[in-house]
Amino acid sequence: MFIGIGLIILGFILIGLDPEPHGNGVLGLTIGPIVTLAGFIFEFYAILAKSEKNS
Repeated sequence: MFIGIGLIILGFILIGLDPEPHGNGVLGLTIGPIVTLAGFIFEFYAILAKSEKNS
């Protein structure tokens, strides 16, 4: 789960580092959201996989 949290934080940092105004560059519109989405998907998988093992 810590990997997912790290990916989410990294995605938001990448969005914030975009040098274009209002985040309209490649980092703000493409790379940052993809990394953030990957972090959320990893989190959902980690939660569901852990709950299946406990059942």
